[in-house]
Amino acid sequence: MDYKKTNAPLNTVTRDMIEMSKDTGNIYETVCICAKRANQIAGEMKHDLEKKLQEFASLNDNLEEITENREQIEISKYYEKLPKPTLIAAQEYIEGKIHYRNPAKDKPSLD
Repeated sequence: MDYKKTNAPLNTVTRDMIEMSKDTGNIYETVCICAKRANQIAGEMKHDLEKKLQEFASLNDNLEEITENREQIEISKYYEKLPKPTLIAAQEYIEGKIHYRNPAKDKPSLD
């Protein structure tokens, strides 16, 4: 999933959690699924941002030599304007793009 091309809203949206949890039958499980996916997205975004900002890092940094770099600021602003990971995860869940399983429900009973 490319989080840069998502159609998730940029602002917070009120969701009907009862409607969202019809697939799982449990509101808590639905929230956990979205939260785990949001953590994955946040990790991807952080990794991508660090990789892009690493190009601007110099080996001999000290406090007196740090200067502002316009390109670096533009990259940071771009990532700040992207939808938040929780909004992306909720949108993916609604669109059915998240695949999940519950190991507790999958394991056979010992009766």
